[in-house]
This record gives sequence, structure tokens and C-alpha cells, in this order.
Amino acid sequence: QVQLVESGGGLVQPGGSLRLSCAVSGIMLRSYHMGWYRQPPGKQRELAADISNVGRTNYADSVKGRFTISRDNAKNTVYLQMNSVNLEDTAVYYCNAKRDYGLGASSDYWGQGTQVTVSS
Repeated sequence: QVQLVESGGGLVQPGGSLRLSCAVSGIMLRSYHMGWYRQPPGKQRELAADISNVGRTNYADSVKGRFTISRDNAKNTVYLQMNSVNLEDTAVYYCNAKRDYGLGASSDYWGQGTQVTVSS
């Protein structure tokens, strides 16, 4: 059974930092493209950052320079370091694992989400 379990969310003041973790079980992390998505209140889910199975990273413009995604394949864990947070970073953050097998076959798994609230 595949599980993605996010942790590290909570209440943080503007300008503060938070580190989210996504513990993955049931799959080999090194074979998967991993992403952190977020869903602000009343809005659609959007990509915050992702990292390929070879470590290539990509960030939404809104978080570039403030967030850092990383992976530890030995620990089967993905991280999102959030620095200089602002009110617009308030959202439920979801971990995602994707693998493309070719010929139209793929796997796509989601965690249950962790709430991040930025407030003074």
C-alpha cells in the first residue's frame, strides 16, 4: 500500500520559516518525480515546487527564491523548506509522487495534506 504522509505544517508569522516533510512508503522514492502542491482557501490546487528523480527542481514564480524542495531517497522523504513566508502562502500543502512508465501508463499518488497558516 502506497502512503504519502505530510508533516511540519502549522501557524507561522510573516517572515518566518517552516519545513514540511513528506514520508513515503510502499514505493521506491528514487523512481518518482515528486512535487509539493498547495491549495489556498477558496482557490484551486497549484504547483509550488517539484523535483525530478535526478534532482532537477522547478518552482512557481510566487515561491522562487524563498522555498527549497529537496529529496532524501535513502530516507524515502521529500522536504519543502519555506523561508520568508507571507500571507499568500497560507494553504493546505500536498505531497505528490508521479512516475511515467511510457505507452500511456503512469502512477500518481497524493498525501492527505498539511495546513500552513501564515498570520501575525
